[in-house]
Amino acid sequence: MDRLLDRFLNYVSYDTQSKSHARQVPSTDGQSRLAEVLQNELRELGFQDVTLSEYGCVMASLPSNVDWPTPAIGFIAHMDTSPDFTAKNVNPQIVENYRGGDIALGSGEEILSPVMFPVLHQLTGHTLITTDGKTLLGADDKAGVAEIMTAMARLAQGSKPHGKICVAFTPDEEIGKGTVHFDVAGFGADWAYTMDGGGVGEFEFENFNAASATVKITGNNVHPGTAKGVMVNALELAMRFHAEIPPHETPEHTSGYEGFYHLHQIKGSVERAELHYIVRDFDADNFAARKKTLQDIGKRLGRGLAANCAIEVTLEDSYYNMREKVEAHPYIIELALQAMRDCDIEPEVKPIRGGTDGASLSFKGLPCPNIFTGGYNYHGKHEFASLDNMEKAVAVIMRIAELAAVRK
Repeated sequence: MDRLLDRFLNYVSYDTQSKSHARQVPSTDGQSRLAEVLQNELRELGFQDVTLSEYGCVMASLPSNVDWPTPAIGFIAHMDTSPDFTAKNVNPQIVENYRGGDIALGSGEEILSPVMFPVLHQLTGHTLITTDGKTLLGADDKAGVAEIMTAMARLAQGSKPHGKICVAFTPDEEIGKGTVHFDVAGFGADWAYTMDGGGVGEFEFENFNAASATVKITGNNVHPGTAKGVMVNALELAMRFHAEIPPHETPEHTSGYEGFYHLHQIKGSVERAELHYIVRDFDADNFAARKKTLQDIGKRLGRGLAANCAIEVTLEDSYYNMREKVEAHPYIIELALQAMRDCDIEPEVKPIRGGTDGASLSFKGLPCPNIFTGGYNYHGKHEFASLDNMEKAVAVIMRIAELAAVRK
């Protein structure tokens, strides 16, 4: 397990936090630096067709080592980390043989507690990798990157039978741009799996339909002493807008197949205000209805405003539920579930309450469900990973490759 750990610690040392609203792809230079590291590592392992595109996507292939026809399968992970929390100077802590209870994060007052995160009760005896309480860890998705690289190294150096295996490492997944410039034909796989899930055994082939919404409010600012009948407070309108959102249809009140509205940013003054939402739902009709709800609220609150004041709602779809694209190929699903069982892992098939590169790739003609990585509490300072479960993910990758190469 040491080499897997070494790879992971090396990858998280690169600050690859993506940047929303950046014009270039990758959105940050750190992603390009990590891409070059991975490109060189793949070359050293003897991979073929190793490329690094101008948009920061690394691709390579491991040739088949059997003399009969096999499908070409792919494994994909993303290099960037979330814009939600800093990834600068990540300083991981290694907790060997976790015995339960609170884990101090660094020298400060932050702790990782099973009271707040009950999943820790399932991980006693594991080697855990945590943050020092000042950054995120980057297990999302550098755990996936490390697992793919480790599995490929073991396959390249071992004797297990496998067909052609394609790997790709993408930029800017966290801001919805990971596959905008992905060359599906150049990748060369018949289907693929993203290694971008959470706890051991998780397998997902359906995800949210997703959109972003920006609400721009233009008010009218005058001195508050003479404001009667003249001032239009954009901040007041912003609060009224959000008050119209169904209060229990937010992330903190939903689970399973329930969709939500999530206000993740608000800024402004009396003169101008902006609210930024993400909208999520598994059902296409409900997804459309949620977007219409936001538009209707804007129209309703905008009626009767002065001519120079307005409420503008702009919506942009991000990705769609890949279920229909993946279910058309049941063999892909069963192969992954069988690989887990062969590795003594009980599969947990569940919907992704989020998205992966696999969602958009499935709509580009590359069916691409998602597999666990052994990471937890993504996008914040309490993020951690189980090295034991990361090793299980490596085993699943290798077993999928072996099963796909079985002579028909």
